[in-house]
Amino acid sequence: MSFLKELKCVPCRGGEPPLSEGKIQEMKPKVPQWNIVERQNVERLERVFRFKNFQEALRFTNEVGKLAQEEEHHPKIVTQWGRVKVSWFTHKIKGLHKNDFIMAAKTNDLYKKNSF
Repeated sequence: MSFLKELKCVPCRGGEPPLSEGKIQEMKPKVPQWNIVERQNVERLERVFRFKNFQEALRFTNEVGKLAQEEEHHPKIVTQWGRVKVSWFTHKIKGLHKNDFIMAAKTNDLYKKNSF
């Protein structure tokens, strides 16, 4: 995973296919805490992060938001008391892109560094 968190997202302009099933299976072990789910016919990387209270969950949500702005790649985030669900996928290709795996690794690193 460590090498993924060091990479930068590259703009996805659309017109390219989502990652193949083989490539997804190759990259998935690099972010083992994340699940691959299909919602509305779109594959996504999804993980639920747990917290002691709402304030910590909200702080993490804001940190993920800052990271998303820096990388110009934005997740779906659901913040609740004691938990945050983050979903990474690439809207323009309606599926998974290498950027999603990069951002999953960066999100893991953010969680670890801030000792939530």
